[in-house]
Amino acid sequence: MTLSTTPTLEGNPIRQYLGVVTAESIVGANFVKDFMANVRDFFGGRSGAYEGVLIEARETVLKELEERASRMGANAVVGISFDYETVGASGSMLMVVASGTAVVV
Repeated sequence: MTLSTTPTLEGNPIRQYLGVVTAESIVGANFVKDFMANVRDFFGGRSGAYEGVLIEARETVLKELEERASRMGANAVVGISFDYETVGASGSMLMVVASGTAVVV
């Protein structure tokens, strides 16, 4: 399945639009990751722990988006966009949402 942030796929005309498809993932950040991120904030540098959580969540929503689009009969999803939010008490969890249009090319 082709997944794309663009509204069209060059060289592959869209034959049928099947509708909007979405996927969500909520992941928690644990105390150790929070502590290490705070240390990195203080001294500077990147937070590998949080980056790993973001990568995992994004990969999860893309896989789910692909599965849901496939069940709709699609062989591609175009116009994919991502949204990242913190949720839960004190923003201790990260929510990643992806949406796009399921199509047949």
